[in-house]
Amino acid sequence: MRFEELDSDVLMFVGDDYESVATVFLDGDDALLVDSLGGADDARRLRQVLCGEMGRTVRIVAATHFMSDHVAGMPLFADALTIAHRHHRHAFLSQNRRVDAFYREPRVLFDGAMTVRWGRHELRFVHNPGKTMDHVSVDVPTADLVCAGDNIVGNIVYLSKADPALMRSAIGRMKQFGRGTVIGGHMGRFAAGVLDNAIHYLDSLADTVVRLRTGFAPEAADERIASIRIEDCLAPGVEPSAFEREWHRRNLEAVVAQSIFALDAALAARGECA
Repeated sequence: MRFEELDSDVLMFVGDDYESVATVFLDGDDALLVDSLGGADDARRLRQVLCGEMGRTVRIVAATHFMSDHVAGMPLFADALTIAHRHHRHAFLSQNRRVDAFYREPRVLFDGAMTVRWGRHELRFVHNPGKTMDHVSVDVPTADLVCAGDNIVGNIVYLSKADPALMRSAIGRMKQFGRGTVIGGHMGRFAAGVLDNAIHYLDSLADTVVRLRTGFAPEAADERIASIRIEDCLAPGVEPSAFEREWHRRNLEAVVAQSIFALDAALAARGECA
């Protein structure tokens, strides 16, 4: 597990499982977690370092979205207040790799927005559906950062079971916050430009898939979609990491299996015929 101090009272942990991220905000000896990693071993190590070695007490565990690879630590902090969006069960039940042992009923649910003042920070929880319907962006102006959850995956996005248009809107909304640092649900922290990079990837992938779906028969289009290179979708100057390459591969599988962008292709074809 990787640990990084972003500020004297803001810490970031990146686990080995899925490179899942937990962001910690400190108020003296009390800690608030935004997400809690993606595996049991990572979560136990987080507790050991934060509580055992640093002497902090976790008071609140909040979720950007309720998928198993982000809530593994919730059961470990039995006395902590748990926070999630009202649609958290929809996300938990719709995921591909559900781990029921990680589920803990949130004690605080909210709809549109909620603010938590924690130490010197104001954490603004904003419902921002994209990757999942319960997705929350955590805007922290006092730390000049936003926790993006899985609305981005580094410089790309992961589309599985998501509406690409909704995801694009979610990224655009995060851009409006104007923060200098973006903390992803995976991999770690990035400069603000990562949001533009993710939109570029999404738009490029969509344009390529629509072009193939409108230009070839279904089977031929699927074969070509499966071989789309990540380099052809990335923003100029962006070099893909191994993690991004893996999730791009999964995107292509999802695009074919779920007929993602098929509606966009149909609308494009209708427009050409009009």
